[in-house]
Amino acid sequence: MSDLHKEFLKAKLRRLPLEPPMPPTNQLSELSILSEEMEEEAEDGGTNHGRPPPSPLTDDSSSASSASSTGTIKPLFARPPQPRKKPTFDPIPWQTHFSQELRLTSPDSPNATFHAYFTPPLASPTNPGPLFIFHHGAGSSGLSFALLATSIRRLLPSAGVLSPDCRGHGETVTSDDSDLSLSTLSADLLAMIHLTAQHCGWTKFPEIVLVGHSLGGAVVVDLAASGKLGAALLGYAVLDVVEGSAIDALQSMHTYLSSRPSGFASLSQGIEWHTRSRTLRNPTSARISVPALLTRQADAAEGDSRAWRWRTDLASTQPFWEGWFVGLSRKFLSAVGGKLLILAGTDRLDKELMIGQMQGKYQLLVLPEVGHFVHEDAPEKTAAALVEFYRRNVRSALVLPPKVGDMYRPAAGMHYTSI
Repeated sequence: MSDLHKEFLKAKLRRLPLEPPMPPTNQLSELSILSEEMEEEAEDGGTNHGRPPPSPLTDDSSSASSASSTGTIKPLFARPPQPRKKPTFDPIPWQTHFSQELRLTSPDSPNATFHAYFTPPLASPTNPGPLFIFHHGAGSSGLSFALLATSIRRLLPSAGVLSPDCRGHGETVTSDDSDLSLSTLSADLLAMIHLTAQHCGWTKFPEIVLVGHSLGGAVVVDLAASGKLGAALLGYAVLDVVEGSAIDALQSMHTYLSSRPSGFASLSQGIEWHTRSRTLRNPTSARISVPALLTRQADAAEGDSRAWRWRTDLASTQPFWEGWFVGLSRKFLSAVGGKLLILAGTDRLDKELMIGQMQGKYQLLVLPEVGHFVHEDAPEKTAAALVEFYRRNVRSALVLPPKVGDMYRPAAGMHYTSI
């Protein structure tokens, strides 16, 4: 090793700290080799055995070379790159989330068949489970609440769930499916509750929690305000709808409807569109709920790009839009029972609800990372809120504070003596 090379290495070593950090393995090996070479050179009298002196710019022991070499080191237990799974858009059957499918017929309306998805509450004489009754929004179906129903029962195994299709939607058929007025939908929901009770042989209703999304929120509030469920109604929850913002959104409804595809070649294509357009942000929920929104045309030819059409013509429901939501905030605040409002953003609150929220008249929960279908996009969070809402309002768990007179009454065996 030449004197120039030795001086370069010595100057380099002087600049190192007294207790340097442990270098990478490749640097340790290089330093040990250099140390051995220096010892050999010292023993041989400074000769390099005919090897040319290395250049500082090309020396592998330089800091630049060491930095570049450490970038190529692979972790010992690094996982090999996994191939990205292709998303699937195959439909999921309703049986994975409900135990029964009901087709209910009323003697008063023999031409009407109400369709619903149902899992009964656990019957217990001491602690019967509650019944969560859902009502979907315009254009949806009872399967919109499939994941929510499963999430509720996971948190509260004794609970039952009833998720009907309203008229003009899903598989419910009536003599006039075009009548979607608020009073008619509210009467239909009440009829389905009574028919379900008859189907199960209940002598009285279990404790009921009404849950409605969008249009369904207006329906459950209207039914709650009517008082026709009596003491069985514990409370009601409304999902992402308030009067002010709903009426404002009606003006852009036609623009939204015109932007939707008029049909799809298959159910999988319809599920994919709902997912990619972010209409539904939960692909699993889309695979459950979207098939009920579409129906195959009887005259569709093989390979028809629009063989599957929308089951409900939302544009034809325009005459009822304003009637669904006018007066919603007033009825929501005035009806008897616990009140829960779950929104996808605080900007949806109107003035009347803001005042009511500040007065503590209802519970407000905001889920900012979801879309309009809050119960489908975040079923676990929505279920946790509903179960906690039920537990706060259940009458069997309410503990009333003692009366003032009882607070000063001496306990048995205790006597007070005046001084």
